[in-house]
Amino acid sequence: MQLPSPAKLNLFLHITGQRSDGYHELQTVFQFIDLCDTLEFQLTQDKQIHISPDIDGVATHDNLIFKAAEKLLKFRQDAMMGVHIKLDKRLPMGGGIGGGSSNAATTLLALNHLWQCDLSLPQLADIGLQLGADVPVFVMGFSAFAEGVGERLQEVKPDTSYYLLLKPNCHVATGQIFTDKHLTRDTPPIKISHALKLGGHNDCLDIVRKHNPEVNDAYLWLKNHGDAKLTGTGACLFIAFKNQQDAERVKRSVPSKWQAWVCRGCNVSPTHEALNQWIKQHKVK
Repeated sequence: MQLPSPAKLNLFLHITGQRSDGYHELQTVFQFIDLCDTLEFQLTQDKQIHISPDIDGVATHDNLIFKAAEKLLKFRQDAMMGVHIKLDKRLPMGGGIGGGSSNAATTLLALNHLWQCDLSLPQLADIGLQLGADVPVFVMGFSAFAEGVGERLQEVKPDTSYYLLLKPNCHVATGQIFTDKHLTRDTPPIKISHALKLGGHNDCLDIVRKHNPEVNDAYLWLKNHGDAKLTGTGACLFIAFKNQQDAERVKRSVPSKWQAWVCRGCNVSPTHEALNQWIKQHKVK
């Protein structure tokens, strides 16, 4: 089985409070984009989880793909069944676009079928939440208005715009952003209708810009071309466009020191579309 593992954008990110355990309460709208990693799954009979290639600086047991597969071991129908997972990495790490969470969710979805675990999407999402707050939305596979730490999801269908996605040459440390004493933590909650019609802002933007001069430089450049926004805790920035041509035009002027992509918004995850096609081809229930 080969599946795409898409990135996501936070169309806005409001931090509405902080819990006693240190986690932040937030509101956001998640939308997938058609920029994807690819994961290939090959069943084995050695009971083991193999992942290739190695990711620089990430031990196998710390890899979210490995952790996701490990979570499903006890649900396998055949205890002898293992898997070799090959990752074709395209999504930049530390960009706030959820690559690691997406890889974990894609692994849960794939192995649920290949290992015949027979778990429901909500069950897989609960398992995914143990791996990271962004994993459930990738498991469920629909664009969502999210609350809590990002796990309480209500399906929404924002405009499927074209986006110019920009990645400065830096890696943003999420912990540094969420522990900054100047981070806004009391943005008033909004309703879904407000979020979809009027949008919102990203409470992390100013803190990310303060700690990361590269993001600040990219933001100042990008905002000359439209409503520049930060996704997640960065480092990626984006602008929505009504058509692909306008996005491509701005992309051609992006300084070569930054990575840039033109992407299409998706309200259904490309992972789910591909998985449903695989299920039809293999006549799986």
